[in-house]
Amino acid sequence: MGQKVNPIGLRVGITHGWQSNWYARKGQFAEFLNSDLKLRKYIREKFHNHGIVRVYIERKTEKSVKATIYTAKPGILIGRGGTEVEVLRRNLEKIEKRQVFVNIKEVKDYATNAMLVAEGIAFQLEKRISFRRAIKQAITRAMKAKNIKGIKVMVSGRLGGAEMSRREWAKEGRIPLHTLRADIDYGFCEARTSFGVIGCKVWVFRGEILPERQVNPQHRPAQAQSAAASTVAQTPPPAPTPAPAATPQA
Repeated sequence: MGQKVNPIGLRVGITHGWQSNWYARKGQFAEFLNSDLKLRKYIREKFHNHGIVRVYIERKTEKSVKATIYTAKPGILIGRGGTEVEVLRRNLEKIEKRQVFVNIKEVKDYATNAMLVAEGIAFQLEKRISFRRAIKQAITRAMKAKNIKGIKVMVSGRLGGAEMSRREWAKEGRIPLHTLRADIDYGFCEARTSFGVIGCKVWVFRGEILPERQVNPQHRPAQAQSAAASTVAQTPPPAPTPAPAATPQA
């Protein structure tokens, strides 16, 4: 069987950027990496099922950390008068042992963001809704968007409380996982039901990202050059501006 690779990690530096941006000196890499994992784990566990899409961490100095949280429900994270985000900042500073700045940004594409779609399906599975119905509704809602070329949803576990765990999936449109220039979003979430954990994976294909080609006019084909020359030759010259009339002197 083919080896399974995270589509976002495979395209880092091509169509996706890094989720952490910092420079580590000798002996600091392991410390920074471990701190990033702790911060992300705490945020996802504290705001479980609250629409956390991703956490972008930036370290411009060694004494401070900036965490940008992309979420579909910014009001819950901010709280009334900013009380919740202040409590979150203090807790992150206890984990990081540095000054932490928290920035919250809203994500509005609820139906087409892979992480939000996976979280929505997991939430429905926890409410004992049929997995086939949840998958079909998510695919139908996502394919209504104009910029979506394809979507694939997969769930695995004791589906419907069955004794044997199994894997079910549904797909609509194209999902070119082997095309590196393809803009593919990936999301994963777990539904914690009374009969076990059910995993949910979502792939969303938004089209291909092509580099802009800048053609040198000297390297254009001969037909294009002749067409441009004929267009210039056929263009009539501008009409001459009439001279102003002479004013009679008294």
